[in-house]
Amino acid sequence: MSHSVVIVGASGDLTSRKLIPALYLLHRKGRLPSPCRIVGFSRSSLSHDEFRNQLAEAVGRHAGDQFTTEAWQAFAQQLFYCAGDIAQPADVARLQQFLTDLEDKANASRLYYLSTLPSLYEQALQNMGAAGMSHEENGIRRVVIEKPFGSDLPTAKRLNGVAHQVFSEQQIYRIDHYLGKETVQNLLVLRFANSIFEPVWNRNYVDHVQITVAEEVRVGRRGAYYDQSGVLRDMFQNHLLQLMMITAMECPARYEAGLVRDEKVKVLQAIRPLRGADFARDTLRGQYAGYLKEEGVAANSQTATCAVLKLHVDNWRWQGVPFYLRSGKAMSCRTTQIVIQFRPPPHLMFDVNARREMEANRLVLQIQPAEGIQLHFQTKVPDQGMRLRMTDLDFRFHREYTEPIPDSYQRLLLDAMNGDASLFARNDEVELAWGIIDPILAAWNSPAAPPLEIYPAGEWGPEGAAAWIRQQGRDWFDVCPVFHDVPGQT
Repeated sequence: MSHSVVIVGASGDLTSRKLIPALYLLHRKGRLPSPCRIVGFSRSSLSHDEFRNQLAEAVGRHAGDQFTTEAWQAFAQQLFYCAGDIAQPADVARLQQFLTDLEDKANASRLYYLSTLPSLYEQALQNMGAAGMSHEENGIRRVVIEKPFGSDLPTAKRLNGVAHQVFSEQQIYRIDHYLGKETVQNLLVLRFANSIFEPVWNRNYVDHVQITVAEEVRVGRRGAYYDQSGVLRDMFQNHLLQLMMITAMECPARYEAGLVRDEKVKVLQAIRPLRGADFARDTLRGQYAGYLKEEGVAANSQTATCAVLKLHVDNWRWQGVPFYLRSGKAMSCRTTQIVIQFRPPPHLMFDVNARREMEANRLVLQIQPAEGIQLHFQTKVPDQGMRLRMTDLDFRFHREYTEPIPDSYQRLLLDAMNGDASLFARNDEVELAWGIIDPILAAWNSPAAPPLEIYPAGEWGPEGAAAWIRQQGRDWFDVCPVFHDVPGQT
């Protein structure tokens, strides 16, 4: 069977920066199905060759050493373009006819990728349905929907309802690029392919879990969007809760999409709802100094650019173990990491330096940018009596594997084409996530909201967050990733 990948919103930044480079690299690796047509659809008036020439420059920038003229020319023969507006039913019907003609009436599997404005998702889906683009008489039809999937629970439910009027749930792939990262997938392997971690991955040995997604950049040109979204909608409802689910989930019977997503959903169902005084006690919000001067930001904006949440998973494995979720812009460095902080030994036979408590073991999973895993443990300092020092076992992907780490879109696009939904969100998963975030947003918009702390750019967020976690007898693991000749990513 032949294959068609249809990118709706093909003139956008995501197409040139991520989607086409990922498809080009899959082509170079020989992993694209054959034959495979890639069709761009947007309002810009372009010929096939103009579309190809525009993308050649972008792929040359983003593919680095993997770009060659010969490989591009072979790949470019698979690129086609159809001009039209996804909001206009007549244009969508013309796209359907264009695809039918291009496929030469043969059975063809199609993957539609909605890379357009989220405000157009509902209209796009409805017009695609009216044009018969979801019917599978002549081949499999799947649709990839980019985040944000709604802006709260009611809008997410409405979008799910519209999508289900056109496509079945099995045809819908809600994408979160974090799940395509090699190190996120490696967390599943670390937990469920090694017998040494599972026995201690529970409340008996784990004191708490920290999940941090820090961004060094400011909002930049996204000020108008970000001021309406804020950090909870932009990062927590999708990325951080996804990382939390994979960290906390039980082992599925098999690595199959339905079973994996069932276990992830169970984590969301077990998260203790925040009520009353919980919002002031277990959430913090901050805004970096200078945010109000960003283009598109309201002069009196109360939008949080940094947030900290303390969540509990009420089940046998995690009862009493807090999960600290933290994300923000204009922070000290760019890093995404998961820290499994273990409990200290129940009894210590050694005399520890009186100036500090002995640090307990921790497992650090560096998701990006210096991808790797570190296990921190105590050792004896040579020729120093019984003086102890924390050291680590350090695994880095770039040291172990010579091939560049692929961009997450390569894995996710290939999975979507092959019908593997393991790394995509299901409808109940999306709605449960919004059900956790919506009450926090409501509390932050009420008179009882926790204070909005202004923090200096280039730091680890609000100072109050450090004092807050110390009051609970804990500390943030604030360490920027260390690079040792890390090769470029593709």
